Amino acid sequence: MTQVKEPVTYEGGCHCGAVRFRVIVDKQQATDCNCSICTKKGFLHLIVQCDRFTLLQGDDALTTYTFNTGIAKHTFCRICGIHSFYRPRSHPDAIDVNIRCLDENVIDQFDIQPFDGRNWEKNIDSLHSNSI
Repeated sequence: MTQVKEPVTYEGGCHCGAVRFRVIVDKQQATDCNCSICTKKGFLHLIVQCDRFTLLQGDDALTTYTFNTGIAKHTFCRICGIHSFYRPRSHPDAIDVNIRCLDENVIDQFDIQPFDGRNWEKNIDSLHSNSI
């Protein structure tokens, strides 16, 4: 019999503290994408439903970068430049949180799976099958 784990609540934010958020996590699994932007940002992806994410402060400090298809909305703090979360192309109706931006360095609590984002179109179905 599989034991069901209770959801875990984390808080996190950007480097300067202008942006703060809370996220409720049902599955301690994150993705390490090797695409050009994720590699440069060091983003470790935790995709959650919108109702599991709360922006606590900093809406006025956020700005957005888009490229390629324009579907992904890469939000970041306009003061310190940190990308704490965004709306991903793979799940445009969800929020993708960078687990590196969660308080207390909790990376070791997550099972991190690689994703070949350099070949996004070829591999996106594998990401959808492992996500929220």
